[in-house]
Amino acid sequence: QVQLVESGGGLVQAGGSLRLSCAASGNIKSINEMGWYRQGPLNQRELVASAGRSGGTNSADSVKGRFTISRDNVKNTVYLQMNSLKPEDTAVYYCKMIVELTTGYQYQFWGQGTQVTVSS
Repeated sequence: QVQLVESGGGLVQAGGSLRLSCAASGNIKSINEMGWYRQGPLNQRELVASAGRSGGTNSADSVKGRFTISRDNVKNTVYLQMNSLKPEDTAVYYCKMIVELTTGYQYQFWGQGTQVTVSS
């Protein structure tokens, strides 16, 4: 029904930057919330940042001032600009979208995950 495809992860040195993208395709009427989550090797999946359809955003205290979430409602894409990366940002990053399908039903979809590794 809906596929989310992520890109942009990789290996970067501490202090560097990466930009993640997540594009949705399929039977989409609208996308309400778009967000990024991450999961380290010993951690539960946690919210990094989210963006509502009207543009309001929310982010974890640990990334405030360093990460910026944005969305393109025409392209059905969400971005995460990550600056001043730290080794503790190392994790698999997942995008999540709450999608209203053309059928009128609303579902939650996840991307496949992209690895971000920050070396010290």
